[in-house]
Amino acid sequence: MTVTLEKLTKDIVPSQEMIPEYFRIIRTQKNTHDTFTIELEPPKNGFSFAPGQFNMLYMFGVGEVPISISGDPSDRNTLTHTIRAVGSVTRAMQKLKKGDFVGVRGPFGTHWPAEESKGNDIVIVAGGIGLAPLRPSIYHILSNREKYGKVVLLYGTRMPKDILYRKELEQWRARFDLEVLATVDRAASDWKGNVGVVTTLIPRSHFDPPNTVAMVCGPEIMMRFSVQDLLKRGVPVENIYVSMERNMKCGIGFCGHCQCGPTFICKDGPVYPYNAVKDIFIKREI
Repeated sequence: MTVTLEKLTKDIVPSQEMIPEYFRIIRTQKNTHDTFTIELEPPKNGFSFAPGQFNMLYMFGVGEVPISISGDPSDRNTLTHTIRAVGSVTRAMQKLKKGDFVGVRGPFGTHWPAEESKGNDIVIVAGGIGLAPLRPSIYHILSNREKYGKVVLLYGTRMPKDILYRKELEQWRARFDLEVLATVDRAASDWKGNVGVVTTLIPRSHFDPPNTVAMVCGPEIMMRFSVQDLLKRGVPVENIYVSMERNMKCGIGFCGHCQCGPTFICKDGPVYPYNAVKDIFIKREI
């Protein structure tokens, strides 16, 4: 009997995870000079996901990229992705308009422990576009605000012009039940806020370290130093979570591009308990 690659693939990978569905664009928005948001309309029965999961977005005739879901998990009728235009696929997506279609596979991956962290203080540390994968957790926490202790959002970008969701950050900052601190690496002349890397905000924020769950997303170097400072504040290592999004190609652990040590980021991540990956996280060559 001849065993074909097609049969092997069918036996190993469910077909619905390999074939994209058509989602229509209902809204586009420019966030910064190189970042944009697209809102998609699911083709049937809505779309559900857990905060921290990602989709594989397919640009017809160009290619496919993994993008974290950045919208409200309680809204099943709108699927939102904030995307940085850094390659051929994402630059092509930047030109899409309302009414165009995008191929979608997913959702894939693990999630932030927003639901599991009820009763604890929450510290969210985001760097640059790392705020996008954390945004669904913020929505979930704020919609269940009475079930959490103190909630702190620490956000850093390179320059003021790079700030994501500026109006939303201002709305969150105006709340009495949410502490929001933002900083930039380099300030413009009209910037009145903090200057410095995001880790400088950790000693200044107010939370109870032993009873805190921390969620960290951003450039790897920023996450390494953020974790170090959270540990110095006394946050238990088992309560720190990081997102390790990189080199994902298939979303299902089939191609092997995203292997990091013994783990496949698209299947075992992208959200990891820091305690589970701390030995490989600090090794720059992996």
